[in-house]
Amino acid sequence: MYNVNLPHLPERPAKPRKSGIAMVMDKGLSLREAEDFIESSGDLTDFVKLGFGTSVVTPRVKEKVKLYQKAGIKVYAGGTLFEAFLVRGMVDEYRNYIDSLGLDSVEISDGSMSMDHDLKCRYIQTFSKTYTVLSEVGSKEAGVHIAPGRWVEMMETELQAGSFKVIAEARESGNVGIYKSSGEADTDLIDLIMTRISKEKIIWEAPLKSQQVWFIRHFGANVNLGNIAPNEIIPLETLRLGLRGDTFFNFLPKEFEKHKPS
Repeated sequence: MYNVNLPHLPERPAKPRKSGIAMVMDKGLSLREAEDFIESSGDLTDFVKLGFGTSVVTPRVKEKVKLYQKAGIKVYAGGTLFEAFLVRGMVDEYRNYIDSLGLDSVEISDGSMSMDHDLKCRYIQTFSKTYTVLSEVGSKEAGVHIAPGRWVEMMETELQAGSFKVIAEARESGNVGIYKSSGEADTDLIDLIMTRISKEKIIWEAPLKSQQVWFIRHFGANVNLGNIAPNEIIPLETLRLGLRGDTFFNFLPKEFEKHKPS
């Protein structure tokens, strides 16, 4: 997989994998851009999210979905689009729409609108009979506070309802949900989540390099990360392997620490 055999690199599972997942945010790549992305980074990518409502306005989106799927990448429409259909009372039409695109995965979220959580879990349960369901926990609005204990409860019940993975909300800006307004990780919230939920079951949205570094340092090379920009997948892989300054010594044996700058 790599261009040289370098010792002391952390082991990375092959696709299809349950850990070390990377989810990319496609905000309207052209067909040609998608082809170039697959050539360079397809083997490193597990999911592509057609961000928010971009699938509605992106030209040749069905062809692009087929390209991703042929490369072994699961594709789904962003949860905001599910909510856009739901708020209009058009859930059946949403199912018809994602079927027309050939999608076999779906995101169920309530980040842009309020929804009874039991109802959300019923949607997860229903869709999981036909699709791979990813459900997102957390609000997209900075002013909406969810108690840490409630975060954990929602993640647990959504996994029980049939979610393949739960996504910890951060938006593409990386300053809400599991992050403070400064973009720093909300360590109290994350630590509480980790006491109750297996790390393999969570995809942490981490659009910023500093956030990717934080999660890799704390949870290892095979932490699941999402909302990664297409041009950041290879740089992210170097962080996972300790081939970038931020994680250079994280995966080397202890005797290498003598080479740390003083």
